[in-house]
Amino acid sequence: MSTKNFQHISKDKRTVSVPKHDVFHAIADPTRRQMLQLLADNELSIAAISKSFPISRTAVNKHLRVLSEAGLVSCRKTGRETRYRLEPEPLAELKTWLSFFEPYWDERLAALKHLVEADEESS
Repeated sequence: MSTKNFQHISKDKRTVSVPKHDVFHAIADPTRRQMLQLLADNELSIAAISKSFPISRTAVNKHLRVLSEAGLVSCRKTGRETRYRLEPEPLAELKTWLSFFEPYWDERLAALKHLVEADEESS
């Protein structure tokens, strides 16, 4: 990821690089999540991406900028065209965060199963 995707914060005479947008912010928008899915198997131009959404090309570009600043997409110039592709590595942060809650969901699903089975036995 290039350094232009980071804000530099000086703290005690040290420079700390912080992403402009974190992964959680970037995927909070449903349009950006759809863009990530679209880019999962293909490297696409802004024009090609724009065809898949009922929003302006400017809006698509803004969404791509957020995804880029979070490190979720990269872009490269090919002539006059800019092409984007998915960079899945930052999604590992999401997986790690969600895995923390797996025991909770397993517990809830087990309780629901027990409730349903008890209801079926009493019927």
